[in-house]
Amino acid sequence: RRAGANTDEFFGAGKNLPWWLAGTSMVATTFAADTPLAVTELVAQSGVAGNWLWWNMALGNMLTVFFFASLWRRSGVLTDVELVEIRYEGKAAAWLRGIKAVFFGLVLNAIVIGWVSLAMETVLSVLFPDLTLFGQTSFSILGGDISASLVLVAGLVLVVAVYALMAGLWGVAVTDVFQFAIAIIGCFFLAYYALDAPEVGGLAGLRERLPEATLQLLPNIGDQSTGDTIAGGAQVLSLSLMAFFAYVGVQWWASWYPGSEPGGGGYVAQRMLSAKDEKNAVFASLWFTIAHFCLRPWPWILVALASLLLYPDLAAGQEREGFVMAMRDLLPSGLRGLLFASFLAAFMSTISTQLNWGTSYLVNDVWQRFIEPKADSKRLVFISRVLTFCVALFGLVVTANLDSISQAWGLIITASAGLGFVLILRWYWWRINAWSELAVTLSPIVLMIAALIAGQFGVSIPGLSADFPGNLFYVAGFSIALALIVTFTTRPTTDERLDAFYRKTRPGGPGWKTVAARNPDIRPGDKLGPLFKNWLAGIILVYSVLFGVGYLLFGKTLLGIVCLLVGAGATAFLVNHFRNETELDSDGSALSPTPIDR
Repeated sequence: RRAGANTDEFFGAGKNLPWWLAGTSMVATTFAADTPLAVTELVAQSGVAGNWLWWNMALGNMLTVFFFASLWRRSGVLTDVELVEIRYEGKAAAWLRGIKAVFFGLVLNAIVIGWVSLAMETVLSVLFPDLTLFGQTSFSILGGDISASLVLVAGLVLVVAVYALMAGLWGVAVTDVFQFAIAIIGCFFLAYYALDAPEVGGLAGLRERLPEATLQLLPNIGDQSTGDTIAGGAQVLSLSLMAFFAYVGVQWWASWYPGSEPGGGGYVAQRMLSAKDEKNAVFASLWFTIAHFCLRPWPWILVALASLLLYPDLAAGQEREGFVMAMRDLLPSGLRGLLFASFLAAFMSTISTQLNWGTSYLVNDVWQRFIEPKADSKRLVFISRVLTFCVALFGLVVTANLDSISQAWGLIITASAGLGFVLILRWYWWRINAWSELAVTLSPIVLMIAALIAGQFGVSIPGLSADFPGNLFYVAGFSIALALIVTFTTRPTTDERLDAFYRKTRPGGPGWKTVAARNPDIRPGDKLGPLFKNWLAGIILVYSVLFGVGYLLFGKTLLGIVCLLVGAGATAFLVNHFRNETELDSDGSALSPTPIDR
């Protein structure tokens, strides 16, 4: 009933989500069926340190908490793509909005649905190797053979589509809470039973039977050819200085990745935009970041380490199956059912968000903006429900044509390298315009396509043909340079639009000094100095807790206690900040933003 009222309810939950509901929904969405399997593969190939492929993203997530959550909530938009035509103007802004809506809402969204569905198929095929539907193990569809497990996954996607199109974002967020609880409890149970297996022998046996390099939390920095050997003959993640800097100095702010967009974006922005107020938006993103990096990883990592001892003969590329095989072989039937339900929950929470979020772009930023701008609320809700179903079908088509999800993370990160530069600066520098963002959105994609085509002919393009993450420097560097050239060779956004955006969102910093001088009655909402201190405290909190738990698990008690004490100090700093933070006077003329027509 709520979702059927209008698109603000369907895609924005009436902007009434409390922080704990919005934040938990973010965590549940990033906990997909593929994530425990991907972590298992990373640990098998590069040790625990292999998780730095995504651990580095905590820096960007914490940046969103303190620098962008309030700005997003003040903007009042329904989708993050809609911000394009509030921040910029003209045909370039319209083109940018439409291109981003289709690319992220349909194309990229379908790829995410595809690889998550493929991971769920892996779970089904390992748990139920003889699965049949209607007495058949496979079906001939469109000239190809589709396994019974993939048909079952398709059925699950359609079930999710039904409740997502009925209940809208509020229903998606509420079901996310239950699904996340089931998923995380199930993983803790699996970690307990995996460690209890005779081949593992508990935490003590794990430490004794695995090479110490497998358990180290930091990658080797230096010559990649001299990495320490871990279980199975692989090597711990070893990075050259350039590659290490690419991880910790470039990737987290330069590249777009679902759930870790620089400056916030995607379904993270959708939840912040749907929060009750600015403070709820900040707390939601803070809870998401802490739970994402501190609560979820260790059960997965412990199972991944145990699987190295339980299944040492898994072939390269099949290491991820160790997680599911541990479920199958170690758990009693009741808990095995709970773990299977947890995978279903993780899968469904991700799919439901991808459907609602992707459809919000297609309806708000394509249909209503370009096709039927005068459609009433009931009409738009009907279109939303139809397109939710269509996005689900398109995602299934992509799934049926995917063979592997290996290296997908690195590919997406590289194909968006440099985009974060503009996504961040558009909030803090008035001179960024629509052409800047359009150039930096398209240029890394063009570069990656060029590198792939050249590779097919045996041609190596210096820099671009390098392996991830080394190629980030070249792709990001080119994209950023192009964005700056385009920025200074095209007309800036008009003063009228900049003034309206400034009055509405009140960004701080020297980048808006020129605009602020024209609007002396508006006081910036945030001072950058305190925000930077909070960001550093948040980073210290996340990594201290993450490492502290790891060191305690791996027998380095003193280091673990020191890390947790440092984390407690960072927590106290942030609690003191929020306790002393004064509320802005929304009735004062100096703080009242001017509305902008969509």
